[in-house]
This record gives sequence, C-alpha cells and structure tokens, in this order.
Amino acid sequence: MEAVRTCVGCRTRAPRSALLRVVAVDSAVVPDTRASMPGRGAWVHETKECVESAIRRRAFVRALRASGPLDTQTIEKYLQRTKG
Repeated sequence: MEAVRTCVGCRTRAPRSALLRVVAVDSAVVPDTRASMPGRGAWVHETKECVESAIRRRAFVRALRASGPLDTQTIEKYLQRTKG
C-alpha cells in the first residue's frame, strides 16, 4: 500500500509517486526529486496549473511554514525543463 499525499496546488489526494516533493532552501522553493532532502516538505503535482495555483494561494508558504515570502523561480524553471 503506497502512501497518499495532498497536492498543495489543487488540494486533491494522490499517491506519493504521482507528486513532486518541494522544500524551502534559503527562502527558495526547490524540487526534491528523490524525496530525501531534510526539512519540511510540501507535495504538488508536476503540472503548471497546480504549481501556479499553489503560488497564487500562497500554499507553499503555509505548507513549508516559511516566515516570509518564498522565491518560486527554481520550481518554475524545473517544470519548464521537464515538461518543455
């Protein structure tokens, strides 16, 4: 039985293997493709729609319990590379 996580973008539940884990590193949202980086993580579908929704709703800030705004350029560039 595989673990289930909730996407912070669309707020639907999905198997862990269908989602991308992200962590905050130096106030930037960074993809954790191996899901092994230390610290608190958030899970999101690897789609432009879910990532944009999470950014718009400030879901990354809440899920990662960041004290200030987070730079999301790294995750946006990651999506363009993998899906582009």
